[in-house]
Amino acid sequence: MELEEIPRRVLEVFDELEREELDLHALIEFAAGNDPARRDDAVEAVETLTREGYLEPAGGGDFYRRTEEGRLAVAGPHDATLYSRPRCRLCDEARATIAPILREHGAKLREVNIDDDAELLELYTNDVPVVFLGSREVARHYVDAARFRRALENAGE
Repeated sequence: MELEEIPRRVLEVFDELEREELDLHALIEFAAGNDPARRDDAVEAVETLTREGYLEPAGGGDFYRRTEEGRLAVAGPHDATLYSRPRCRLCDEARATIAPILREHGAKLREVNIDDDAELLELYTNDVPVVFLGSREVARHYVDAARFRRALENAGE
């Protein structure tokens, strides 16, 4: 899904502030600034993003957490995500394959243990490792180094 400016800003605030959870006030303030019309748009964006599964209520009150889907929606094309689990030989091989390629390109890796997230566990329990570049899946079960390198070099085109 292509995000409009305000919803994208709401999701990006989590990275900018390096926080897992934010309250509604912070999301509005950082996504919309002082413009009253944009603030109303930010409130609407939070409601829509929550309804569509990009945000979820966190810890009661007006606190929100960005879901993994929300994080991927604003990930840059060179941001790699490795969905894995501990004691997984294929996951270890995937990490060893992609790490040097990512370093060559100055790209970032975020590794996510699917066992820590019920939705990811259900989605990928029999499929790890799964590798994404930005919001695009580029490998599952096995990572071919040459293919991954091409995908990284062509990311963002």
